[in-house]
Amino acid sequence: MTKRKFISPKIDYAFKKIFGSDQSEDILISFLNAIVYNGESVISSLTIVNPYNPGQVETLKDSYLDIRAVLNNGEIVLIEMQVARIAAFHKRGIYNLCKAYANQLTSKDYYLEITPVIAVTIADFILFKENHKCIHHFVFKDKESSSDYPEHELQLIFVELPRFVKKLPELQTLAEKWIYFMTQAQDLEEIPESLAEVTAIEKALTIANQANLTPAEAEEVSRRAMQLRDEIGRIKYATEEASQEAREEGRQEGRQEGKKEEQRAIAKKLLTLLDDEAIAGTTGLSLEVVRELREEESENL
Repeated sequence: MTKRKFISPKIDYAFKKIFGSDQSEDILISFLNAIVYNGESVISSLTIVNPYNPGQVETLKDSYLDIRAVLNNGEIVLIEMQVARIAAFHKRGIYNLCKAYANQLTSKDYYLEITPVIAVTIADFILFKENHKCIHHFVFKDKESSSDYPEHELQLIFVELPRFVKKLPELQTLAEKWIYFMTQAQDLEEIPESLAEVTAIEKALTIANQANLTPAEAEEVSRRAMQLRDEIGRIKYATEEASQEAREEGRQEGRQEGKKEEQRAIAKKLLTLLDDEAIAGTTGLSLEVVRELREEESENL
């Protein structure tokens, strides 16, 4: 049997080709039903807004969001793939969600015409350190009783790919099969039977098959994969360099005090690269201290 080689869906070019092209409607329906609706067939049809086509290779990042779709019930879904954490990541997600919601209304429209918006973010890093679930689904609820807000207008869904550790024989749900596809497609040599059972996943793997790419597409995939590695390496290098410099600066001080200064020095160097939660998790500082450091740096500008 001839071995196949698949491109990683985590590369932005591949992600848009698989989930956001003219031929991707059934793929995206299956994926969203799995992630948003626990595998139930709630979405029957959708329209991909400004679908990707091969002639737009150089403008893939012109759009702030990777894919935007309108469901058959009028709801808007924003789908984004992120491989590296950036500054103010959580704030950016909320901003995009709210902007998509508010921009539906013009001065001549009525509030009843606004449709709900769902933002789905697939992250190749850990976002919520204290919650070990793979999929996180946030909606408006009462703080004390946890009762739902009457209108399900805004939803935030995050998929943390590093949390998923199941092997191929352990896959049971549609969501698990899609997440396995996201994390393992590039390591497959053929389409596994358990994945081929889902027509949409089999189609996604067919699109991801490097043998089906044009020479120009294959070259673009390679270039963008290198860019992703460089970006991740840049953040890792900056973190390690900041840690080394901070250790050297703190050597002359008391052990405990030196450690605190080292943590603060590292945090300052990461302010332009990561958001407050990520910096707190990296340095061990409290979120309050990190926010104070950010305010101090802003005042000094």
